[in-house]
Amino acid sequence: MTKSPPAARTAEVSRMTAETRITVKLNLDGTGASRLSTGIGFFDHMLDQIARHGLIDLDIQAEGDLHIDGHHTVEDVGITLGQALYQAVGDKRGIRRYGHAYVPLDEALSRVVVDFSGRPGLVMDVPFRSAMIGSFDTQLAHEFFQGFVNHAFVTLHIDNLKGENAHHQAETVFKAFARALRQALEIDPRAAGTVPSTKGSL
Repeated sequence: MTKSPPAARTAEVSRMTAETRITVKLNLDGTGASRLSTGIGFFDHMLDQIARHGLIDLDIQAEGDLHIDGHHTVEDVGITLGQALYQAVGDKRGIRRYGHAYVPLDEALSRVVVDFSGRPGLVMDVPFRSAMIGSFDTQLAHEFFQGFVNHAFVTLHIDNLKGENAHHQAETVFKAFARALRQALEIDPRAAGTVPSTKGSL
């Protein structure tokens, strides 16, 4: 008897408000391909880290009120990405559930730990050394991750352990986030078809 192929872990979600128009398409079992346009160059660079190091195919097209600032765009991309990931992962059967990563870049080092717990929670300690990286307000990193966890229903701990350059700090955070996601979302061959929780659901 031949086994049926695994269900595709893909999603497409759109969010339209008076402030932003966003579409996110993703494939959790991709190759790291990306197509990104948010109007904020450094933010696109960080989203590319998620795709590349998480091996998630990611297509994000966003138009926002950048004439005000980047807040609504960055936060709403986080929300929409969280919704898409939540949809794509389904009932979480067979996934490892937990993921963690340490990533260095020159003098900077960050640690990210994620739990697909079904409960949104963010603890983030990143003392950015600069308020701006290009046109990206470093305060918005927190808004992105807060929007993400609220709608992906994950628990996320982010710590920048060392760093003097804000670009390096941010890049280690996003790369570590990608690697932690990749680990948590992997199918565990020893737990095929089971939900990784004693409760039976997540």
